[in-house]
Amino acid sequence: QQQPQAGGCAGAPLTAAALAAAPPGVQKQMLGEKLYPMISKMQPELAGKITGMMLEMDNSELLILLESQQQMKTKVDEAMRVLNAAHP
Repeated sequence: QQQPQAGGCAGAPLTAAALAAAPPGVQKQMLGEKLYPMISKMQPELAGKITGMMLEMDNSELLILLESQQQMKTKVDEAMRVLNAAHP
């Protein structure tokens, strides 16, 4: 019988069940570890900042973003607009 590890395999998708099994404090860290590489492909200079912004969202919304490249791109573009508006 295998014990699921907190982070799972590095390449494995993060499932709602795996996330729910983790303590709340660890959940955001797990999500951040999956979000950051995806965001850094789109916005390498601001990946940390955008990841932080996205981690303010609900975990269920973040799981949807992780599964949909198009929705992820839309959110990253939205975050860029917010950042650009804040720093003209």
